[in-house]
Amino acid sequence: MNADKKTCGRSPDGEFVELAVEVFSMLADATRVRIILALRDGELSVSNLANLVDKSPAAVSQHLAKLRLARMVATRQDGQRVYYRLEDEHASQLVTDAIFQAEHSLGGIPRHHHEQGGDQA
Repeated sequence: MNADKKTCGRSPDGEFVELAVEVFSMLADATRVRIILALRDGELSVSNLANLVDKSPAAVSQHLAKLRLARMVATRQDGQRVYYRLEDEHASQLVTDAIFQAEHSLGGIPRHHHEQGGDQA
């Protein structure tokens, strides 16, 4: 069982702790979080993303470049246009979990707990 923990890097002294901190720092920007949320449903162009996150295409491109270097997003080119998509489900899950944690900070029963119980808040 301990071998499994070391292999996946989830122990406190695991080799991936520092890399996990880099992932968190990459997501410590509201525009990048909004980009991740926008890409949950599929690929989008820079101009579509810029409209969705209410930022200039140039600013969105800079954030996408960082997310691409971190291997959180991937690209597909179609002629002159470049489309971005999430590399895998993990960045989306991290952002979702962070939003759920943020809901807990408001006190009371968070909205996501209502949804799990079948109640809509």
